[in-house]
Amino acid sequence: MKQIFILVSFLFTFSAFGQATTDEVVNSLKKANAAQFSSNFDNFIDLKLPEKDEIKDVSKTQASITVKNFFDENKINGFNLTSQREMQGTMYVTGKLTGESGNFNLTVIMKNKGDHPSIITVRIN
Repeated sequence: MKQIFILVSFLFTFSAFGQATTDEVVNSLKKANAAQFSSNFDNFIDLKLPEKDEIKDVSKTQASITVKNFFDENKINGFNLTSQREMQGTMYVTGKLTGESGNFNLTVIMKNKGDHPSIITVRIN
């Protein structure tokens, strides 16, 4: 019985931690804070921007600069969450980035890396 309690507590702790990180990502997008958003990037991510080819394995630094430039150029000022879910250790966040230049669909995929979830894919269309 004690082992079951420990196992359930362990799983709940990791689920709550994943949710906290997902909330952190969503809140940074709602604030249109590209620096805070990109602080959750893995060391290398896949990145897709409108009217550009998807780039695989972009370094965290380069991806952060690219996303910040996108936010600045399109005057991104908010985010409306459409869906967020977790499936087998992979977390998905989808929604609309709002900006003065228009709205953009956003998909963020996070995966557990070490002791916390990290963003591995950002797709903006």
